[in-house]
Amino acid sequence: MARGRYGTVSRRAFAAMLTGGAAAVLGGCSTEARSDGVDEEEATARAYTFLDRRVDEAAGGARQGLPRSYTGGWMETHHSTVAFTYDVALVVIAYCARGTDADLQRAEALAGTLLALQDGDGAGDGRIRQSYASGKVTAANGLPAVAAADSFTGAQAWTGLALLHVHRATDDAAYLTGALRLAQWVQDHTASTTGTAGYTGGVPASGSPLTWKSTEHNIDVAAFFRGLADATGDRAWADRSAVATGFLGALWDADSAAFWTGTGTDGTTVNRSPVPEDPQSWSFLATGDTRHAGSLDWALTHLAAEDGGFSGVSVSDADTSKVWFEGTAHMAAALRGRDGDGDGDRAGRLLATLRSAQASAPNADGYGIVAASSDGLRTGDGDTLYASLHTGTTAWFALAAQGTDPFRPG
Repeated sequence: MARGRYGTVSRRAFAAMLTGGAAAVLGGCSTEARSDGVDEEEATARAYTFLDRRVDEAAGGARQGLPRSYTGGWMETHHSTVAFTYDVALVVIAYCARGTDADLQRAEALAGTLLALQDGDGAGDGRIRQSYASGKVTAANGLPAVAAADSFTGAQAWTGLALLHVHRATDDAAYLTGALRLAQWVQDHTASTTGTAGYTGGVPASGSPLTWKSTEHNIDVAAFFRGLADATGDRAWADRSAVATGFLGALWDADSAAFWTGTGTDGTTVNRSPVPEDPQSWSFLATGDTRHAGSLDWALTHLAAEDGGFSGVSVSDADTSKVWFEGTAHMAAALRGRDGDGDGDRAGRLLATLRSAQASAPNADGYGIVAASSDGLRTGDGDTLYASLHTGTTAWFALAAQGTDPFRPG
């Protein structure tokens, strides 16, 4: 069963993108991650410079274009010119987190484009698509073209979270309206009481609704709907958030102290392979539930990875031969949020790794951060990650370095 962002169903998005243009190290302190002499404040500023460059190169015309997700390395060679909606949402949230005037101008420009894409979508039902062509917009309608037409649940929820962050920063009702439309689409098209109640994976480009449920997606929905309840005062969204949170509880394995991946197509059978990183860290960021906080320790132990002098975590237990820098940022943010005994030191080592990757990983430019420590990291769901500069990874680093939880707009 795929999870959507890097899973089997997302390979269609990946194909469209291409055609579109060490437990001891982490838990103890056997070695210190190098940071190449750049302190956290300077590294964070450089990360924002990278995001600025990607956003500004996509500006122009009547409406802001969307920044490409990947640059450099293998992805550059293979003509990756696509903006994944998830990555755009993260960039928006990162801008809201720092919140300078220039940051908020860029955040509003990107959020405005997402709203226009929502309004202009052919389905006319409030959804957003998995990815769009990046760069300056030249189409007659001033909108980026769809690259992958899938409407996965996670992309809807992350876009909604981004709009809630901008709404909180600007108090502009248009962003809340857009978030409500996305939430209603999720509720109408993915809410399921079959098997374990929760939210299914969404609707792929084929149009046949997915029936499996992802722990990752339900984390996204739980946070998004809770944020909507806070912003609107509507108790119905809090109740729906509780359904998604209840799904997490059902996928918790107390013996392992970890979350399973999700369910099969029957909505009941638990999918136990591969076990990914993001439900382990995102669950705590989204809920703050101390009963499940041991999932962070599980990930630090079972997903520990070392490669090329870098230490962090991998995407899943299917391949721990390389470091997944985005997931390493997830863990740093979650450890800072948990703030237990030794968590600050663990988070500090992970952030030092990310600063080092910013400076000296393959294809590094001193500003952005690559997705993987070297080419060929298998996700376990059929996809592969590369040492190409990535807006999503860079945004996650900026958020973790500032102690910002993207799942909490309020």
